Amino acid sequence: MTKAGRTLAVASVLLVLGVTLAPPLQRYFTQRAQINALNAQLHDSQGTLKKAAQELAKWNDPAYVVAQARSRLHYVYPGERQYIVLGAPDSVTKDPNAPAAPIADNVPTGLPWYAKVISSITSTNLSH
Repeated sequence: MTKAGRTLAVASVLLVLGVTLAPPLQRYFTQRAQINALNAQLHDSQGTLKKAAQELAKWNDPAYVVAQARSRLHYVYPGERQYIVLGAPDSVTKDPNAPAAPIADNVPTGLPWYAKVISSITSTNLSH
């Protein structure tokens, strides 16, 4: 056999191997990509499950349930009074360490206590 004939035979064998092995290799890499995607999804789901278990553990604590009922649903114990300030400026409501309502700075001195209370109510900035 001549050199050209051998080269043609080797090229033919390589072509047949390539055509034969291409579909299984493509399926293999596609399945590996799917497995990796499912593993990532499983990891994310396990993280979500762990967070949900921690949240459930919080709800098993009676003190947490009471705190959530008081803050979310505005529940109070019998005998308590709750006041909700409407129309408070956003800067007051966004800072958890800030007072519940704006405090008047320019309260006059030398007046009786009831006059100071009325003055503090009327002198606050109600233009918000």
